[in-house]
Order: sequence, then C-alpha cells, then structure tokens
Amino acid sequence: MRAAITAIAEKGAAAVRMSDIAARAGMSTGHILYHFGKKDRLLLEVLAWSEADLGARFQRAADEAATPAEKLALFVRFYLPRHQGDERYALWTQVLAQRHDDAGRRLLTELSEVWEERLEAILVEGRALGEFADVDPPEFVIRAVAMLNGLSGDVMFGRPRWQHASANAFALAALARELRPTGRA
Repeated sequence: MRAAITAIAEKGAAAVRMSDIAARAGMSTGHILYHFGKKDRLLLEVLAWSEADLGARFQRAADEAATPAEKLALFVRFYLPRHQGDERYALWTQVLAQRHDDAGRRLLTELSEVWEERLEAILVEGRALGEFADVDPPEFVIRAVAMLNGLSGDVMFGRPRWQHASANAFALAALARELRPTGRA
C-alpha cells in the first residue's frame, strides 16, 4: 500500500501503472494483479488503507483534545487537503472519477460516512456540554461536509485565494459561527 501511495504521488493516480507500483514494492506485476485484479480495485483498496490510517491518526489526536471545539479544529485539519496535490485527495479524485460496481460504491459510501459520523459525534458532544448551539446534527453534517468538500476542491485545484489565506481557518470560522450558542460573542 505504501508503494502504491508513493507511486501515485509521483505519477498521479491516472498515470500510474501497475508495473510502477510493483517495482516500488519489490514484487512482480503479476503478483500485484493476482491480489487486486485490476488497477481500479487496487486504487479502491489503497484509498481504504489510506483512510484507515488517517482515521486512526485523527482519533489519537481527538482523544487527547480537551474540548469539542478542539476536536472540531482537528476534524477540519484532518479532513481538508494539506496542500495542492495532496496525495490522499488526489487518490480520492481519481477513484471518484471511475465507474464502480456495487461493492465499490458501498466502500466509497462507508469511507465517507465514517467522516460524517466523526463530525456528528463531535457536534453531539459539544451540544451536550453547552459548547455548541442546538443545531440539527444530520443537517449540519451535510452542510459542513459539502463546504469542506468544496474547499478541498479549491485547494487541490490551486485556487489563488488559498495561496494567501488558510482554507482550514476559513472552514473552522464558518463552522464555529454556526455552532456558537446564542448570546455568545
């Protein structure tokens, strides 16, 4: 999986060949094909592996956070791409551009829902502690994820507005405004 991520980062998901991945992994192309069948399936599996790794790193950081607001800041930081060309987001883009069978669609849905569930858990905790406004969790999650996905596309595309401003700070400020309890500045 690490070899695949490295190859994808260097060549791009669209241009990477199974032989590129095999060479980095010290395996034959046939061995890679035996395990994954085709490039599309390999990309899905690499994405799932990458998301599991990212999710575990997020959870460790969130477990150390003192408040729901800190967890929300971590969520935004882990969710958005780090920079234009972020390998993980490049992989998401490539995988989403493919046609998928039912199993592939289920996997992509599950990967997305995990992030939505994390955000909803942060929101519910913040509401319970009076730190966040009483917003409708599913509706808030839809809006927040849609905004974050749009910002992710901007960052990956290299929109000039994010060269001098922080997409993370923008997203966090927007979410914090909506979650600010009534009567708080």
